[in-house]
Formats: sequence, structure tokens, C-alpha cells
Amino acid sequence: MPGKLSILAALLIAAAVFAAGPAAARADSDAVTFFGNIDVTPDTPFRDAVCFFCSVRVEGKVNQDMVVFFGNVRLNGQVGHDSVSFFSSVRAADNSSIGHDMVSFFTDIHLGENVSVGHDFVSMLGAVHAPQSVEIGHDRVQFPGFLVSLPVFVIFVIVVVIICERRAHRRRMMMQGYPFPPGP
Repeated sequence: MPGKLSILAALLIAAAVFAAGPAAARADSDAVTFFGNIDVTPDTPFRDAVCFFCSVRVEGKVNQDMVVFFGNVRLNGQVGHDSVSFFSSVRAADNSSIGHDMVSFFTDIHLGENVSVGHDFVSMLGAVHAPQSVEIGHDRVQFPGFLVSLPVFVIFVIVVVIICERRAHRRRMMMQGYPFPPGP
């Protein structure tokens, strides 16, 4: 009986997570959602927007921080403090702004004309497409993905060579037990 109750509880929790809809907004509220998109309009700003497996569309203002895991970010407005994204796609329209830091991991970033980042811009293992008019307040750190793929490729080649050499050695050892056919 306890096993059936735990299964029922797990199913109810899963149903609640998957039934989550788009986030509703109040100026002093946070939006935290799983599998449901967040829309920020000029009439309905959020304090913080956090999204897991979903997208955030900002047409107005997020007063503090915006965090997105495995989703998309469409910024056509302002983020008051930090913007953080993991395994996402970020598109910032012309004249958008991020008040403090923009940090991304494994993210494809497209910045429009005159986008401003107030403090630091950090992109780890992702692609960045930005015009010269992008304004970054302090440090710009980019670590492109191909820098990781090169050592991985070298390690892969070394492993393949070791495996091929080991198989050839085994074949040579096996063939030592058989006499060669006589010559003509």
C-alpha cells in the first residue's frame, strides 16, 4: 500500500509541474516557472524572472534578475540587474539593456544595435554575434566552444590510435601460433 501512495504522490506532483501555464505578473512579484513561458510586457513588469525548460520574452522591464535554463530569451526592453542563461538562445533587440552582468554558458547570443551591458559580459562555450555598437561597461570574457572541441578531438584521436594498435597487436600475437604457408 505505501508503494501505491508514493506513486500517486509522484503522479500528482508531475501533473502539477506539467500543467504550469504562463506566468502572471505583478510589479513586485517574481516569476518562477517550469515548462511555462514568461511574458514581460510594459504593463506587467517582474522583479525576477526564472525559467526552467521554457522561454522568457521581455517587452518591458525585469527589475532585477533574469535566469533561463534550457530555453530562449527574447529581450526587447530592460533587465535591471543580471541576465544568466544556460543551454539557451539569447536575442537582444536594438537598444535593449542589461543593468549589470550578462553571463551565459553553452548559449548562442545575438545582440542588436546599441545594446548595453552595464558591467561584465561573460560567454562560456557559446557563439556571440554582436555589432560594434554594443556597449559593455567593464569586462568582456568570451571562451568559444571550439577551444574545448580541439582538446576533445585530440583525445579522441589518441584513443582511436591506441585501440587500433591494441587490436593489431592482438592479431599479430594470434597469428604467431599459425605457421606461414610454404613459398612456391
